[in-house]
Amino acid sequence: MQRWRGVQGAPAGWGRSVVTIGVFDGVHRGHQAIIGHTVERSKELGLAAVVVTFDPHPSEVVRPGSHPAILTEAARKSELIEDLGVDVLCVIPFTLDFSHLSAETFAHDVLVEHLHASLVVVGQNFRFGHKAAGDVALLERLGRTFGFTVEGAPLVSNPASTAVVSSTYIRSCVDAGDVADAARALGRPHRLEGVVVRGDQRGRELGFPTANLLTVPYAAVPADGVYAANVVRSRGPGAGKAHPAAVSIGTNPTFNGRERAIEAYLLDFDGDLYGERLAVDFVARLREQRRYDGIEPLVAQITQDVVDARAVLIGP
Repeated sequence: MQRWRGVQGAPAGWGRSVVTIGVFDGVHRGHQAIIGHTVERSKELGLAAVVVTFDPHPSEVVRPGSHPAILTEAARKSELIEDLGVDVLCVIPFTLDFSHLSAETFAHDVLVEHLHASLVVVGQNFRFGHKAAGDVALLERLGRTFGFTVEGAPLVSNPASTAVVSSTYIRSCVDAGDVADAARALGRPHRLEGVVVRGDQRGRELGFPTANLLTVPYAAVPADGVYAANVVRSRGPGAGKAHPAAVSIGTNPTFNGRERAIEAYLLDFDGDLYGERLAVDFVARLREQRRYDGIEPLVAQITQDVVDARAVLIGP
């Protein structure tokens, strides 16, 4: 898959293409359907499949301070899109000037002049242009003017409910700690990535050494509680493979903690993870965060958490 930074990355002599457009945060089941349809139609037409996305998130540019939680970091999003068979990922730097482009200018400058779109595939709720003034109907009219056709892909519902799958819906699931429903909407477990940093060493003192994860700003961190998760290491023995873990998220109220921490206890693991980048795939929420009256009941609960995590991830 080719990666372009901006539409100016299109090489000289670039031919016609099939294009889809969106932020695609999470690359969830709805996104997968749209991108999959784009790839399918590109093969039928013998053209390149192009995904256009934006960086940073448009909300942060249009309404500073309103940046939504990030479901997938840029590198992860690129990997997921590539796995869907796309030919080109074009990441457009989203600036204030770019946000002021009218729908007509966006269609001409991006879709026609640079990407030479023959077909544009979008979701039924697609909006574009300054103040999101453009919709699918306008895009179709512009297509008749500029020489491309438009196909609207139907919205996808969560298999466990009637809710339409969207990045907003998944963020609400993650924020509530419902990682199981988030996984159903994503089509895979919600992943949180970060670098292991030194914590207060309390887990080691209790007999459960944990990897303390430092995440990027705006990362979509699940609600406080204890989770069963699979941890994927970036290096060392078993790199790239899932390792079962019990993960605690919260402020450690038993010790009057104030800073929120993400601590992963890898089952049956003995080694140094400091400075390593880990990916945590959340499978199930085991319980809420609690305060305990002393070390002994806390250790007893952690022991039970490990048993419960093992049962979920490995089996009895």
